Amino acid sequence: MKLDFEHRQSAHCESGVTSSLLRKDSGGKITEPLAFGIGAGLFYVYVPLIKINNGPAIAFRTFPGLIFKRTCNALGIPVIRKKFSSRESAEKYLQERLDEGHPVGCQVGVYYLSYFPREYRFHFNAHNLIVYGKEDDNYLISDPVMETTTSLTSYELERVRFAKGALAPKGQLYYPKDTGEITDEQIRKAIISGIKNNVNQMLRIPGNFAGVRGIKYTGEKIKKWRDKLGLQKAGLYLAQLVRMQEEIGTGGGGFRYIYAAFLQEAYAYLQKEELLEISKKFTAAGDLWRTAAVQAAGIYKGRIGSQKDFDQMGDYLIEISVLEKEAFTALKSIKWQ
Repeated sequence: MKLDFEHRQSAHCESGVTSSLLRKDSGGKITEPLAFGIGAGLFYVYVPLIKINNGPAIAFRTFPGLIFKRTCNALGIPVIRKKFSSRESAEKYLQERLDEGHPVGCQVGVYYLSYFPREYRFHFNAHNLIVYGKEDDNYLISDPVMETTTSLTSYELERVRFAKGALAPKGQLYYPKDTGEITDEQIRKAIISGIKNNVNQMLRIPGNFAGVRGIKYTGEKIKKWRDKLGLQKAGLYLAQLVRMQEEIGTGGGGFRYIYAAFLQEAYAYLQKEELLEISKKFTAAGDLWRTAAVQAAGIYKGRIGSQKDFDQMGDYLIEISVLEKEAFTALKSIKWQ
């Protein structure tokens, strides 16, 4: 059994899954940048008290599942989402949805994905993919970050759907309920809703751990890591930052480039000239995140490591926080009516 489904490679797993699952109803209008922006996917949080892979918890994306949920909600599309306590019931439900002609999104763990290169397999349970059919004992997989479709055996899919640890997926699957054609007016309203949500989560969350204040706070902390943690441990913390930034969801530069593309596509629906100018700020922020990643890599690989190098790394993040604050403040000031 193989559903009529077109695989498209994307920059980020959840926004790619979202745009693919909505492609039919939107006539292809909901692109990955639109899904990412409507879903308010741009975020930052630094939680030093929580450790993941022996480093501080750092995230460049909203909580798993929110991009899909917010995009569908903004477009007025009901969402079906299920978690399971039983592996048997999880596979039975998946098979029933495929029999009905529904490709489904699944949240999975990365570590046991057999088609991933070994160097990219580590314990991270918020990856997203689409199951769109089954042939013999192989489930047909459209993973947005892969160039072509692939497959997993029943055992392999079960293993990643029930991965243990933080953000354990518990067999989670989701898909949009059929609602008919998505209109341009729905998309216009959804774009405005998405921008307002993203402004709130980057500018208005209280405290120093999230949004643009969180980026600045991290930069200030990095300047103290060398003396406080020692060169080796500080290097491991920077490696964690780069892993979360570049290897999990293209968080640093990649997300900023996607958001810049979202604002450019939003202009076609809203005709607000400010969107094009603000998109340039996010492209510049993406460039700075990539420059910061190169600086961090130089430190944790031992090519550089003086206090001056840590100060430069911290200054990059502080500069990014200023730039992104300017960009989101400009978005906040747009008059939509």
